[in-house]
Order: sequence, then structure tokens, then C-alpha cells
Amino acid sequence: MTTLRNKTLLIIGAGSGIAQRIAVDAEAQGAHVVSTSRPEVDLTDEKSLRALAERVGEIDYLICLAADHANGPVTELERDAIHRAFDAKVIGPILLAKHLRFRPGGAILLFSGVAAWRPAPGRTVMAATNAAAAALAEALAVELAPLRVTALSPGIIDSGVWDGPAKEGFFESVAARNPARRIGTPADISAAALSVLTNPFITGTTVHVDGGGRLA
Repeated sequence: MTTLRNKTLLIIGAGSGIAQRIAVDAEAQGAHVVSTSRPEVDLTDEKSLRALAERVGEIDYLICLAADHANGPVTELERDAIHRAFDAKVIGPILLAKHLRFRPGGAILLFSGVAAWRPAPGRTVMAATNAAAAALAEALAVELAPLRVTALSPGIIDSGVWDGPAKEGFFESVAARNPARRIGTPADISAAALSVLTNPFITGTTVHVDGGGRLA
């Protein structure tokens, strides 16, 4: 196992509760964390990604949590929304891999999601982009070796995304059918993400951190 001490970790999609927890935990382990959100970097614009690569210089690790959901019935989806969803989960990460420079022993962690394994009505684009992210991790791991590339697939996480009047009932129903019998937390995802980054023998796979939700 390697450590995060004195390593540079770039986090894309820093606005999420999960990303914030990862940043805090990584810094606690001695990493230098560079966090970026949508106003600072545009995954739809290659010039923006090239400028980011020039600004951060060589890094050790990249975590890309970017997402731009296009939810709703297929008959009502807008083409631009679908494109933005793929830009966030697939095209943007490809361009990041193209432009960023990694030190020896580096790694990329992409974010997939349980929707790829448990599609639902109104979540077709989410299922497709998450599945594509998992496939992309495998392809990049082969092409960019020995740079390691892995995907992480969270389940339902109490990260703030679900906050609202229906949250409690929804969480109870999810926990009741999850083999883990509970909802995930940002700490669960952070622990898994940092473990994957620092394990030199994990690459080209998807790590499921979903309480077994994809099986329920």
C-alpha cells in the first residue's frame, strides 16, 4: 500500500458532500488536495481542461465526481441535456486523461453509480452514463498502464442530494431491502475511494460501495 502523504490529489466536482468528505479525509492523511467545481472548470470545453492541466502541473491522483443528470421519461429528454450528462461522466474524463500529467504510481478514480446495475424508469441516461464510466475505467486502465484507473459505484448515500420531505420514507424503504440494511454515508465512500487510490494492485475494475443495493 502507498500513502497519501505529500501526494497531490485533484478532485473534480468538489461541490458534492461526498467530494467534500474525501477532501477532508485526504488532507488528514497528508495529501495536498486541489478541488475544482463547475465554475472553475468546464468539462464540456477542452480549452478549460487544458488550462486546468497547465495550472495544476504534475499530480498523483485524480478523482472525478462530476455529474450532470438528465432524468425523466425518454420521450421528454432534451438532446443538450443528454450531451451534458455524457460530457460529465464520459467525455470530460477522457479529456482529463488526455491532458493531465501523472507522476509514477498515479491513479484515476472515476465515479459510476448503482443506476447502471439497477436501471429504473426516468433514469435511462443516468444508467447509461454510469455504465459508460465503468467501461471507461477498464479501457483507460489498459491504454494508460501502468497508470491505474478504477471506477467506484456508490449506492444511495446520505450526502444531501436526497434532502427533502420524502427523504425519511425513501431512506427507510431503501435500507429495508439493502443487504447492509442501512443507507450509505459520505464517510463510507471516502474510505473506499482513498483505499482504492492507494492500493497499487487495483486497476481496471469497478468497486461497488452500495450496501449490496444492486442485488436487492
